[in-house]
Amino acid sequence: MNNSTFLITGGTGSWGLEIVKQLFDHKPKEIRIFSRNETRQVEMQQQFANDDRFKFIIGDIRDKEELMQACEGVDYVFHLAALKHVPVCEYQPLEAIKTNVLGTQNVIESAIENDVKKVIYVSTDKVSDPSNTYGITKALGEKLIIHANLKEANTKFICVRSGNVLGSSGSVIPIFKNQIKKISQIGITDQRMTRFFLTIEAAVQLLFKATINGKGGETYVLNMPSIKIADLAQVLIKSSGEKNIEIKEIGVRPGEKLNETLFTECESSRTVDFDKDYFVVLPSLTIPGLQEHYTSSTPVNLKEYSSATKQISISEVEQMLMKGGFLSWNKS
Repeated sequence: MNNSTFLITGGTGSWGLEIVKQLFDHKPKEIRIFSRNETRQVEMQQQFANDDRFKFIIGDIRDKEELMQACEGVDYVFHLAALKHVPVCEYQPLEAIKTNVLGTQNVIESAIENDVKKVIYVSTDKVSDPSNTYGITKALGEKLIIHANLKEANTKFICVRSGNVLGSSGSVIPIFKNQIKKISQIGITDQRMTRFFLTIEAAVQLLFKATINGKGGETYVLNMPSIKIADLAQVLIKSSGEKNIEIKEIGVRPGEKLNETLFTECESSRTVDFDKDYFVVLPSLTIPGLQEHYTSSTPVNLKEYSSATKQISISEVEQMLMKGGFLSWNKS
């Protein structure tokens, strides 16, 4: 990866910023930030104003011509761009298809045309047994990425599946903290709800693990903790120092599930332990050389990997949030 040119689609979010920070260790030749968010791009340009390795491109992955130009001379593509909010995708499914499915196909074709070495597709736990438009469109994106390895091309395509990134934009932590400060109440959909969580640093390490080790066609999954959303709320209430904060059940939103799954029972039969921290899900398609590469890896001893199976304790949740700096409060 050293002295390489990188393209990050949707690169102005929390993932993009952390990728850039960790890429510095790999001495990049050039980093191209491709996104629709002009404001975030300007902010990022100011943050890295004295570094001529950056190139900022206003563009949409729906625009194949723009992507083709952005991929010229690129070694690695980190494909993050997506419509991600469950309710938005549920009420505007066609828009989700245009970005998450057709946009991903544009990335694939642009990468092949420009002889990119590897494309890493950032997926989600919501692709496993999907119950909403977001999960379905991201699952189709995974299928396209995996199938692209059967094309006569030098480019390799690899997926990573992530849980909820702590503190990222739109995540529950900033929402809950704002609710505590503004209305002295936290709204959760159901007391029984669980989710997988990981830090942004661990999320990007997963991405790099797949970039360095991926052969093309597999899906990398981090062994990450599952948390009860109600426990998360309790920890934030305690850290705020506020009294009489109510936790109110507001009901499950359209397309939302009580628990998430990182790989299903169907996928477990073709999932292996990569090491103590990572799993690799092999595709149902036969990709030349891929399955053989993992024959020495140990099959997982799990029926499925669900957030409902086992959650960390409330004290472990507190330690995790404290380590990530999420228990500090701006009292102004």
